[in-house]
Amino acid sequence: MALFGYARVSTTDQDVGIQEAALRAAGCQTIRSEKKSGSDRSARTELQTLLDFLRDGDTLVVTRIDRLARSMKDLQDIVHELKGKGVALRSTEQPIDTGTAAGKAFLDMLGVFAEFETNLRRERQAEGIAAAKARGVYKGGKPRIDPEAVRKLAADGMRPAHIARELGISRGTVYRFLPTPSDLLSEGEVQAAPSTYEPSALDDARILSR
Repeated sequence: MALFGYARVSTTDQDVGIQEAALRAAGCQTIRSEKKSGSDRSARTELQTLLDFLRDGDTLVVTRIDRLARSMKDLQDIVHELKGKGVALRSTEQPIDTGTAAGKAFLDMLGVFAEFETNLRRERQAEGIAAAKARGVYKGGKPRIDPEAVRKLAADGMRPAHIARELGISRGTVYRFLPTPSDLLSEGEVQAAPSTYEPSALDDARILSR
């Protein structure tokens, strides 16, 4: 079983030396280090290189879990990726070792914690919206177009271009909500125009000659 270490600091003025020393003391011969923010996993190229290299039976070692992930969802994704490859995760400063029975229970709890974190985020968002509404500064989403308002203005004789300016929408949107001739026919609002044809004297002569 090979031990591979991963060390990370968030800023360039921090030193990964302490983490690297702890990883070597834990038995890691190969250590990948980087100075990257943990907020974006795609930017952590050394971590991705290590994850691609790890094989069944290997162990990924970190000093603390927050060096590996910055959110419960991120940690859950990484741990499940490791589990799928048969790789264990161990922390030198925390009682985490997914190669043990307790570590397997930790894996099961990750999903619960991830869901808990998601629910907390939604709750905080809802509280923030409620507070913004109370202060009168919440703008909400894009206002919806009221088709009835379009039709009412058209029925009052307003031209489509004027309706568009009045409601702040495009003329194409106005036409989309106006009834078409086929709609009017289906509702019986448009009747066939009455015939204006009147028989002429020539027609009378043709009828009499038959």
